[in-house]
Amino acid sequence: MNWDQIEGKWKQFTGSARERWGKLTNDDWETIAGKKDQLVGRIQERYGVARAEAEKQADEWSRALTDSGRESHTPSGL
Repeated sequence: MNWDQIEGKWKQFTGSARERWGKLTNDDWETIAGKKDQLVGRIQERYGVARAEAEKQADEWSRALTDSGRESHTPSGL
């Protein structure tokens, strides 16, 4: 899923994001508001990881959203 779509549907995805990055605060989530650069910065800050690692985590999470979205549209039994 691209980040424009994530930003547009941010309220739907915050639960998944909160599960993934539990150290982020409510203020962090309000600041992030679906923006990748904000999420990456907060992951770096709260988890003490390099920017490249934070971007990798954010990209993996966004891909997981895409994968789960595809699965939910696939009829069962196929």
